Amino acid sequence: MASNTSRRPTPPEASDVLETQDISHLQNDPYLAYRTLSHNANLKEYAEETATGEIIKPAISNAGEKVKYKLVTFTIDDPGNPKNWSKAFKWWCTLVIAMMCFIVAFSSSVITAGIDGVQREFDASRSVALLSITLFVIGFGIGPMVFAPLSEVLGRKIIYVSTLGVSVILIIPCAVAKNIETLLVCRALCGIAMSAPMTLVGGSLADLWKNEERGVPMAVFSAAPFLGPAIGPLVGGYLYMSHGWRWLYWIQLILAGAVYLLLTITVPETYAPKILTDRAKKLRLVTGDDLHVTEDEIDRRPFLETLTIFVARPFQLLFGELIVFLISVYMSVLYGLLYMFFIAYPIVYREGKGWVPGVTGLMFIPMAVGVVLSAACSPLINKQYLTIHARFNGNPPPEMRLIPMMWACFLIPVGLFIFAWSSYPHVHWAGPMMGGFPVGFGFIFLYNSANNYLVDTYQSQAASALAAKTFLRSFWGAVTVLFTSQMYHRIGYQWASCFLAFLALACCAIPFLFYFFGSRIRKHARFAANEPIGLADVEKNAH
Repeated sequence: MASNTSRRPTPPEASDVLETQDISHLQNDPYLAYRTLSHNANLKEYAEETATGEIIKPAISNAGEKVKYKLVTFTIDDPGNPKNWSKAFKWWCTLVIAMMCFIVAFSSSVITAGIDGVQREFDASRSVALLSITLFVIGFGIGPMVFAPLSEVLGRKIIYVSTLGVSVILIIPCAVAKNIETLLVCRALCGIAMSAPMTLVGGSLADLWKNEERGVPMAVFSAAPFLGPAIGPLVGGYLYMSHGWRWLYWIQLILAGAVYLLLTITVPETYAPKILTDRAKKLRLVTGDDLHVTEDEIDRRPFLETLTIFVARPFQLLFGELIVFLISVYMSVLYGLLYMFFIAYPIVYREGKGWVPGVTGLMFIPMAVGVVLSAACSPLINKQYLTIHARFNGNPPPEMRLIPMMWACFLIPVGLFIFAWSSYPHVHWAGPMMGGFPVGFGFIFLYNSANNYLVDTYQSQAASALAAKTFLRSFWGAVTVLFTSQMYHRIGYQWASCFLAFLALACCAIPFLFYFFGSRIRKHARFAANEPIGLADVEKNAH
């Protein structure tokens, strides 16, 4: 039955598999290979280590023969398992990946300080010049639809290296552009390419860290997408004043190029299915035994089914699941507020107070401090959840994830009201600046709670739910840049910010809605995972 070649093993007929594994009842880790493998796949191959390095899987091949496939696994304390790497090396990989996310977010906002320079040089309207931000952020919504699926087929590193490499190259024509068309086209393509790190980082951290270890690494990652936009205008303001708008792109090239080299040279592949598939191929070549396989080789979903899950499923969830829709709307509002600030701050300080770009950028510091402090508090939130987890005997309802969101949601309107009513030109400059602190402090708590709630609610469908949220969030954030200036000029600084505050305040109802009624909503949801416990049983199970 074995041969002396390393050919790809023949997959069994799905209906003829002797032992099947329902993946919907495995641990709710959205980064397991739910979307590429069939329901017959045994995902314990990727989630557990074995003494022998293999799991026997009886099956009937397409030729009608009974076979016992040897699913290749990691051995106990296997040094090839990324979760067993030294903590120092895992932290190094985590920091490199987080730096990538920071630079991507930084690149989206650093150019805001030099928009007027682009207008003057290319004789473009402000709306056209602002498209350099809009098109870049739209890429954050398009890219994940392609790169997330590819990473589950090809592995993480090849996607990181190829997309970041392309984005580094595309920054160059942005910096030397001779016309606005070149700048906008390259900026759009750069945004799509740079979306990959933001898409894959959660999976990479899940590859590296065990569930009980992820709290602090996830806090570090969570800060990057919000810290980058806050630091961008600060750096960009002074760089634009001293060297002009083109250097706002050269600084992106320098930073992205440095991280690209670190990633390429020092960070290996972390995706378990890719690592084990490569190991299985090597075993077949060395031993001549074609029974050494992985689930990725013998139990893939049919192509059309996989395509439906990757492309159509996020939209099915977005428009067919109330939980995904409202959480996505809330995250879109928050993301839009973040990018509105890039336009609102210059309006309040440069137009209203006559400040220069560099000093205006300093006003983002309280927001950045708020982001850092909330990231530092994230392990405490995680510790609180572990206490709740124990109270429910390891099976809390997903709604328990909403508790941080239920108090953090009010920080956003508080900050916006402060920003609104202290934005008069004659009022001290510290007022609007300090309005950014509660906003920055609240972002991460809301972001993490929303992600965790979607993961716990949808489990094997969580990756698609997160993709749906990212898609809507990115498109809304991109669009807000285009109308913020008109809104502030037409209805005034104060009422424009108040409108945003009231919008954020209205969204505060969303976590409370799902906390009290989420269990009932999930029972009627098509894609939500079945939970043996509902929120109606909270009091009974908590005592």
